[in-house]
Amino acid sequence: MWAILSILVENKPGILFKVTHLFRSRNFNIDSISVGVTENPEYSRMTITTYGDEKQVTQIVKQLDKMIDTVEVKQLDEHKTVYRELSIFKIKVSNANDSMEINKLANAYGGKVHDVKKDSIMVELTATPDQITAFEELALQFGIIDVARTGVAALQRSGAS
Repeated sequence: MWAILSILVENKPGILFKVTHLFRSRNFNIDSISVGVTENPEYSRMTITTYGDEKQVTQIVKQLDKMIDTVEVKQLDEHKTVYRELSIFKIKVSNANDSMEINKLANAYGGKVHDVKKDSIMVELTATPDQITAFEELALQFGIIDVARTGVAALQRSGAS
């Protein structure tokens, strides 16, 4: 099962290492991770996505919750959460038709086109990981030169618990 973990931590040096070390020491893989300071500069929010069965995810949440520098750990329900990832694709352009088709594809996914060159186009896309993967699969026909993905950022919707 895919899990989104939201971890509020004290904004101290070394906390990222401690959290990722906990995952590593339990032989648990991190699919994506994003970290940023919250509205209160004393705290940062980590959003980690991972795969595991219910027992494994519950165990990692409990272990994260026991860490001294963690303030709050939640497993977010993806149906009660707004979650997005930023990605940037550099896509090969072989001819003028490719350029138009890539623009259409970017528009269909709500992407923004940047850095249009004779031989490549960069597309910025903010969407769910599944939508980004779907875009990537369609962009493969043109040739993906490079891709960068930020990892998921997520917040629980108001009223959801």
